[in-house]
Amino acid sequence: MERELDAVDRKILKLLLQNARMPLKEIAREVYLSSPAVSARIERLEKSGVLMGYHAQINHLLFGYHIKAFINLEVEPAQKKEFYPFIEKIPNVIECNCVTGDYSMLMEVVFQSTIQLDHFIN
Repeated sequence: MERELDAVDRKILKLLLQNARMPLKEIAREVYLSSPAVSARIERLEKSGVLMGYHAQINHLLFGYHIKAFINLEVEPAQKKEFYPFIEKIPNVIECNCVTGDYSMLMEVVFQSTIQLDHFIN
């Protein structure tokens, strides 16, 4: 099902993507609507599945994680049942996505040193 967004909805989404904690009052000022009208639009976007959630972003550098890497990995379909629970427990893995091509997974990882990254890869 395709969803048509008007210019106001698109502007609200753009503002929330820039800052998910932007106060309703500020959003309302930017889109020239009242706060209750913006709140109703955001609620409608959430209920329709267009706006799926909000998240926090961590600055890994502040914790000494200066090495960021993307790792291609081949995982056989039969191994995925064991692989997912295993990889979810590793705090250095920021994201793990299924991809097509020569590899089946692309992982984003962070480490404090290249030695730690090398150990993880091996």
